[in-house]
Amino acid sequence: MANHKSALKRMRQSLKRREHNRSFRTRMRTAVKKLRAAIDEGNADLAKSLLSETLSTVDATAQKGVIHRNAAARTKSRLTRAVNAMG
Repeated sequence: MANHKSALKRMRQSLKRREHNRSFRTRMRTAVKKLRAAIDEGNADLAKSLLSETLSTVDATAQKGVIHRNAAARTKSRLTRAVNAMG
C-alpha cells in the first residue's frame, strides 16, 4: 500500500485509467467478435456493414493508447482480408 501523498494519487489515477481502458478494450473486442461471427456464418452483407464500424472502433482504441498501433493495424488487416475473401 502506498504511503506518500503522490503515490496515493498515482494509485487513484491508475485505477481510474484502468477502468477507462478496460471499457475501450471491451468495446473493441465485442465489435471484433460480432464481425467474426458474421464472417463465420457466411453473412456477407452483415459483415461488410459491420466492417467499417469495427475498423473505426479499433482505430479509436489504438489512438487512445489502449492497444499498440501495430496490433490495431494487424487486426484491421486480418478482418478486412476475411471480409474480402467472402466474395
